[in-house]
Amino acid sequence: MPEDEMLVFDGNAVTDSKSGGDPHSRTIEELLESGIILVNKPRGPTSHQLAAWTRELLGIKRLGHGGTLDPFATGLLTLLCGKATRLTDIVLSGDKTYVGVFRFSTPVDESALTQVLSSLVGKTYNVPPRESAVKVRVRSRRFGSIEKLDSGGESKVFVIEISCEAGSYIRTLARDIGLLLGAPCELIELHRTKSGTFDSSMACTMQQLTDAVHIWKEHGDDKAVRKLISPIERVLVSFPTVVVKDGAAAAVSHGASLARPGIAMASSGILSGSPIVIQSLKGEAVAIAELTVDTDSLQEMQSGEVAIPKSVLMAPGTYPQTWSKD
Repeated sequence: MPEDEMLVFDGNAVTDSKSGGDPHSRTIEELLESGIILVNKPRGPTSHQLAAWTRELLGIKRLGHGGTLDPFATGLLTLLCGKATRLTDIVLSGDKTYVGVFRFSTPVDESALTQVLSSLVGKTYNVPPRESAVKVRVRSRRFGSIEKLDSGGESKVFVIEISCEAGSYIRTLARDIGLLLGAPCELIELHRTKSGTFDSSMACTMQQLTDAVHIWKEHGDDKAVRKLISPIERVLVSFPTVVVKDGAAAAVSHGASLARPGIAMASSGILSGSPIVIQSLKGEAVAIAELTVDTDSLQEMQSGEVAIPKSVLMAPGTYPQTWSKD
């Protein structure tokens, strides 16, 4: 959140250098307990298989993925380590961008194709295909843009970029395009280029990850693997933020509600009921929480509850307790 969109309530708040730390200075062990790995999934394995291989490669118990890709599909896959699996729903809900290769049974008119693609932008019925693990039912999904990037010979094969809401089925989109043009259409290749705030330029290959882990485990050099694991905060950059003092970070890490005196800064214009990130003065994610008041009303408050934690991300004890147990 840009500084000019932040409301400052205590510009003199300071943080203890002996507690917590910069998220980007975490050890490899800390990152594996709560980190994000972006990989370019190859064609062949399922997303579940790729997560299982990575879990075994890194030697950790908890590692999941955010956003299933079919075995034939390639591209950006988000792997979540340890506590980062608590953010799976956030990763899953982010908008996605794909580049697909669509093949028609007969040549189609390119101007007619362009018109059909434009007509499908916005809310469109999107029924999961039969091969999907999701229960087949009528539902709608939002397509932000659908654009033709290139075409092959005889106007039968087209490269199309799709930006869409999470949970959209591109196979279904191919079928619908074919029905609207009167020429059966098949999706023959699919590559995910973006997922939420992540894009494929940030991702590594499985071979690069394997090599980095080998250098770490066999030679004790973790520099390469640390570059491939981002702190959990990277997932939360688009969320509005409430920055809290050390004492408040300690209390919230134990599950307590956030009270007004503990706030140093907050994003402006955020309404009660909205999800926010409670963040320490060092930039650490303390919790995902729900606001119980509008942030613009905080200036008038001296005390009282401000937010209720929904998912605590900071380990208790990261900051010392400053309240009485009595």
